[in-house]
Amino acid sequence: MNEAENPANIDALIADLTCDDVLKCQTARRTLVDMGSPAVAPFIEALSSPIHWVRWEAAKGLGEIGDPAAIDALVQALEDLNFDVRWLAAEGLIRIGSDSVVPVLKALIHRPDSVKMRMGAHHVLHDLSRDGSQELLQPLLNALDNLESPEVPLLAMKVLNKIE
Repeated sequence: MNEAENPANIDALIADLTCDDVLKCQTARRTLVDMGSPAVAPFIEALSSPIHWVRWEAAKGLGEIGDPAAIDALVQALEDLNFDVRWLAAEGLIRIGSDSVVPVLKALIHRPDSVKMRMGAHHVLHDLSRDGSQELLQPLLNALDNLESPEVPLLAMKVLNKIE
């Protein structure tokens, strides 16, 4: 571990995400992103901050790192109170790629009434379907277009069964 990846340095950088100085916050995030995997767990913890800007920086950082270890946290962040955090979480899941599909499907099954989850899942699955799984995902994507469709959990389960 180099000096920059020292847990005390990582903690200091995470603390810098709460500052009022936007440039300092961005610099802290970029430094953490450059560290890669050692910054994933602290970013995941920061996703639960009561401070919107900290969650935004954490979601952005996790998306930029693209580590599959962040999938579950990013799926949870699809239900964040703030749209921009949800968007960044979805973008992070898209960047991570196909490993994100099963956790997103499971979230749709377990939280079928969450409009935020449905919107985020649609964003993720739509973009990830471009890899050739469009035909498999299309019925689910069509159901997700209607935020009140009762078919979503059943269709998510069917896709999940075909994948697994």
